Amino acid sequence: MKRPLSLLALALAGAVGVTGAPQVAAAASADEGPVTVTYEASTETIANPQRGFYHHTETHYRADDSGYTPLDGAVLEGYREEGITQILRVFYLEKFAADPVLDPEWLALVDADYDTARDAGVSVITRFAYVQGGAWPYEPPHGDAPLDVVLAHIEQLGPILRANSDVIPVVQNGFIGLWGEGYYTDHFVADPANPGVVTPEDWDARSAVTEALLAELPADRGVQARTMASKQQLLGVPASASSAVTAAEAWTDTALARVGHHNDCFLAAPDDWGTFLSDPIELDQEYLEADSLYVPVGGETCNVNPPRSEWQSASAELARYHYSYLNRDYNQDVLNSWGEDGITETAQRLGYRFVMTESTTQTQQDGSLLVTVDVRNDGWASPYTPRPASLRLLSDAGDVDVALDADSDARAWLPGTTTTLTATIAPDEVQSGSYELALALPSADAATRDDARFAVQFANVGTWDDTAGVNVLGQTVTVAADGTTAPVPPEDGSVPAAADAAATGDEPTLAATGVSSAVAPALVVAGAMVLLGGAAFASSRMRRPSAQRP
Repeated sequence: MKRPLSLLALALAGAVGVTGAPQVAAAASADEGPVTVTYEASTETIANPQRGFYHHTETHYRADDSGYTPLDGAVLEGYREEGITQILRVFYLEKFAADPVLDPEWLALVDADYDTARDAGVSVITRFAYVQGGAWPYEPPHGDAPLDVVLAHIEQLGPILRANSDVIPVVQNGFIGLWGEGYYTDHFVADPANPGVVTPEDWDARSAVTEALLAELPADRGVQARTMASKQQLLGVPASASSAVTAAEAWTDTALARVGHHNDCFLAAPDDWGTFLSDPIELDQEYLEADSLYVPVGGETCNVNPPRSEWQSASAELARYHYSYLNRDYNQDVLNSWGEDGITETAQRLGYRFVMTESTTQTQQDGSLLVTVDVRNDGWASPYTPRPASLRLLSDAGDVDVALDADSDARAWLPGTTTTLTATIAPDEVQSGSYELALALPSADAATRDDARFAVQFANVGTWDDTAGVNVLGQTVTVAADGTTAPVPPEDGSVPAAADAAATGDEPTLAATGVSSAVAPALVVAGAMVLLGGAAFASSRMRRPSAQRP
């Protein structure tokens, strides 16, 4: 038999702090029923993987083997302290513009950079190019490589890209033209002196570069094209929202689903200096709006262009085109015009921002336990690489992952929507004992799967376990030896740990519900409420720190 639940209603008004303990209201009881926890959204900027602002880095390899500046792990760790978890790395291959064979020494340097990034907990948006621009005007010859050399280089880079894909969220198309941005080029337009005219043969050559990159990357990694026309020409589709990837086609191993967009002159002009090429321009804009819901979009601002480059317009377009990342280093005049509040909101809403609103545990007729969690995406986009989610049962005897019934890939948690996740804990599949519940969204890649820095933290107060890399639900359940399950509400109205914290200044622990730091959700238990208003509640049953769990 499932044991009856003794229920409690507490109102904890005010914060637990050095100056005083929480106020405890009268207790209440109710018949056994579901245990529901509601959560407080955080206002913090969270250093989550594969989203947000990035810092620009670049390195060179000139004819005399000079110019390579390896990544500095300490610098990258400093970026994480800023809340920045990714860089753009442009690898310039000056030495090889006319040589199809890449030096093994150079390949080893590239490989080592990815190792450094992994060690620092940083991802590397990657681009390869042959030459930078000098002083305006840019006149040919520019110095990029012909198609056959580019394809040979991509084939040699393939093993490194695949081996390090855990820290490579996306590869920008690159290779063509100054900065790898596809415009000023000696070989991918019929007339280098007239780079705005791209013939069908030129488009075929450009598409060959994209196809070669897709072939060398893992099936779950994509390429970003510099213009919408680049993807449209690759696929042979018109500039129209109807040409964009759909929900049914998203995340498949197709060019349609794996080619996204990067805009390196965001907000700079009506057409973003050749980014939107359709006539009328609205066709490309509508195309990008639809396509960007399922493919990665990012870039950088370029020049001041009021009112479009100002915050009101910029934020609307970042949302419309589902931006996942943006350059923090350039253009500072544009970024500064957004003000501190605009920069903060951008840092928080680029890409995904998941917020738990409520979770409920309820024993079913067959003895299993149904767990539901509502998750809202306040970001401008969803994750664009696989992001597996599971319900994790935490215990001293070892943790257990329970599959979600649906929507187990967080890519499906679309911006501006709330997703209700469900999981069933079957007692015959889980060893008897007491478990604290958490949502886990680790990296999908083996090399970073167990690294909490590459896991997703929800934007909630006090639910993140930064050692285990999981989002603690504040729910405890028991699995009995007789094949039944039960949620566990708080045992009594005492708050010894909170009181101790008030006296000592130490951070309290919400041990009764498994939250491992000071939290402020409202805990609703079968109609009775425990309200933690900036305070923390604890019982004598203390959870062992996650670092000690096997």
